Amino acid sequence: MKIIPLDKEHFVAVSSIYLEGLATGVASFETEAPSWDQWDEKFLNSYRFVAMVQGEVAGWCALSAVSKRQVYSGVAEDTIYIASKFQRKGIGNTLLRHLISESEKAGFWTLQAGIFPQNKASIELHKQCGFRIIGIREKIARRDGKWYDNMLMERRSTKQFK
Repeated sequence: MKIIPLDKEHFVAVSSIYLEGLATGVASFETEAPSWDQWDEKFLNSYRFVAMVQGEVAGWCALSAVSKRQVYSGVAEDTIYIASKFQRKGIGNTLLRHLISESEKAGFWTLQAGIFPQNKASIELHKQCGFRIIGIREKIARRDGKWYDNMLMERRSTKQFK
């Protein structure tokens, strides 16, 4: 496996993997994949990666800013999706740890994730990578007309930032 920066050329595969996640009903409140332009606007350019296995995109991860305010410049939300045929092979763990390492090099002190409580695999992955549950937002939003809770997890860097 090789982790490389995510480029526009990867977007067809990234979008396909995202749609697989959406089909589970517990990966996102979204129900459709965004266009490249929408996706490109949402995620921070330097913090988008794909895991390549034998020339195929096996998974992807990215960071998005939680706020445009300067005081939150070191806080971001992570997103990670692994293609179903590559799940449970350690790719998610390696990819998320890479994202954490790159974010710390850039001065991010907190990463957060909003995860459906039913998404046990994502919760466990985040725990393995140092995230902790900080709360549950009850009935925070609807998907397909049904209210869902969302678990908020965070990882505080142990590095000292100036």
